[in-house]
Amino acid sequence: MGDLVTERLVLHRLTVGEAEALAAGIRAGGALRAAEYPMDGDVAAARRFLRSCAEGRGHRHPGAYEIRRRDDGCAIGGLDFHGPADEDGSVTIGYGLVPSARGRGYASEALRALLAFAREVGITCVKGDADHANAASQHVMTAAGMRLVAEDERVRYYEKAWPDAPQR
Repeated sequence: MGDLVTERLVLHRLTVGEAEALAAGIRAGGALRAAEYPMDGDVAAARRFLRSCAEGRGHRHPGAYEIRRRDDGCAIGGLDFHGPADEDGSVTIGYGLVPSARGRGYASEALRALLAFAREVGITCVKGDADHANAASQHVMTAAGMRLVAEDERVRYYEKAWPDAPQR
């Protein structure tokens, strides 16, 4: 499994070493990074990925990704699976962009690519959520093809399911 490429983005799959550097706040590697990157969510995603690897589930973890613009290679955010798929083939995702990159459709473009990858590797359902006040994130999930399936007093829950996804 390698990088995912879209029209405007490269979703760079983090290696263990890159995730360790990101979690430690070290600017490793040669990638150009937006001034606001990494954000707290990117560090948390790297730590989740590393925990999964340490628990011996790293080979099953579908990955944590750095979102880079194709035109200049600049890292502008991240997205990740919160762990390996569960016994039903379901997994939760998270994503975020630095403030200077928001409002350009990058998050929806990245999420669409991640959803296509998820289906390709046999994940049957991808879940995400957003606080009621986070209309932008709700829009991202809807624009990427996820649908609202539930809500409570604080959060709206979205998912994209493929009952016919190939099992791997």
